[in-house]
Amino acid sequence: MTVSAADPIESASAPSTEQLVGKKLREIRVQKGYSLRNLSDRSGLNINTLSLIENGKTSPSVSTLQQLAVALGISISVFFESEPEKKRIVFTRADDRPEASFNTTRMQNLAKDLASNAVQPFVVTLLPGFGSGDRMIVHTGHEFVFCLTGAIHYRINGEDYFLAQGDSLVFESHLPHCWENQSDSPAQILLILLPADRSEELGGRHFLMEMGQEEEIMKIAVITDDEKTISQHFGRAPYYMVVTVEEGKISGHELRPKLGHNHFQGMHGEEGHEHEHEHGHDEESHQKHASMAEAISDCQIVICGGMGMGAYESMRRLNIKPVVTDMANIDEAVQAYLDGKLVDHTEKLH
Repeated sequence: MTVSAADPIESASAPSTEQLVGKKLREIRVQKGYSLRNLSDRSGLNINTLSLIENGKTSPSVSTLQQLAVALGISISVFFESEPEKKRIVFTRADDRPEASFNTTRMQNLAKDLASNAVQPFVVTLLPGFGSGDRMIVHTGHEFVFCLTGAIHYRINGEDYFLAQGDSLVFESHLPHCWENQSDSPAQILLILLPADRSEELGGRHFLMEMGQEEEIMKIAVITDDEKTISQHFGRAPYYMVVTVEEGKISGHELRPKLGHNHFQGMHGEEGHEHEHEHGHDEESHQKHASMAEAISDCQIVICGGMGMGAYESMRRLNIKPVVTDMANIDEAVQAYLDGKLVDHTEKLH
């Protein structure tokens, strides 16, 4: 049988140039380990301007793109390179595996450009003494590990597992876990991630500490009614508590006003339909959610106690990661996120 190039899947609607440039800018910035503040300092551009560009809300001039290209050390043409075609079939030869190296770790992606993230397989090579980092990892779905060579130590939900060549593990990924090569020689594993949420890019999370891509300064927005506890309703809450994190530690709090359902009452005959619109996936609903999120355009995460599926997806489209928690205390929830222990309870979406 002859293996040919896989057929592309046509997208329902082509993104705008602004959206493509914004997405590419964010991808490159994250790949290089820069926070928005870092890139602002390097390029001389305002943080809000950078946020608007990344969210596809403004069309940058050529001079602005040139400033960004110089700051990122790339050619300006990179911003306009098309996305690779997504494939239904991915055939990877042993001597042609897409590879990325992060200091002491080498990761080979066995499903590059696969149309779905339903399965994310990697061959991972670890030098002695290195692994996923000190913080516990939590995500959706399941994880399968097969030790190809050497030995590796996994810690899952407080239990230790030592894998030698030929040993394997499979477990529910919401259980806090981390791993490390504790031997004195390199180890290689087959790591297969099976997220319940197919939009998750889990590979990077497992190598975040190795890659050094955690932003030096992070801002996490928390939905609140009273400045102390986490609100159960994204649409009705009047405030964001924006928590600033520097070098992995909480360093400040800022209360910001938030638009709520009452702001949109009377617009387009929407009285009494706020609840319905919050859950909507239509473009009009997304624009309302985007308006609600304008006050936190400089934040990377938003935490709440409950929200509609439409609002959840809108946050993702705006490059703000939503997390639905059952925790009540703001600082405790933020610390749990920083420790990799905050579970995203997507079952609470309505």
